Amino acid sequence: MKITRDQVSNVTIRHVDSGSIRVGDELLHESFALTAGEIFRDWPACDVGKLTKADFAPLIASNPEMILLGTGSTTAYPPRELVFSLARAGIGLEVMDTAAACRTLNILVADDRKVAAVLILD
Repeated sequence: MKITRDQVSNVTIRHVDSGSIRVGDELLHESFALTAGEIFRDWPACDVGKLTKADFAPLIASNPEMILLGTGSTTAYPPRELVFSLARAGIGLEVMDTAAACRTLNILVADDRKVAAVLILD
């Protein structure tokens, strides 16, 4: 068995609960988005069912292969047109509850994948 040290980055999720997420050493209490190199703290709280590709512009600019959408304590699905428009741009959209999105993000970032995430807090 090969044992390696965990890779930790400035966007490693260290803790998640219903009202906050600890990213690195920073505790965030509002919904936000992030890439492997940047946190977008001003992500507007929104209705997942009304999201459009334009809402993801700052993340798309980082050229991710995948965007994780954490929709709060329960999974809520965005419009199909959003999924299709991102797919046409070569970007996958994975939708799950926020805690699952945080776990998945940590795995993908540690694997050096080009990933971005929107993490919605209830």
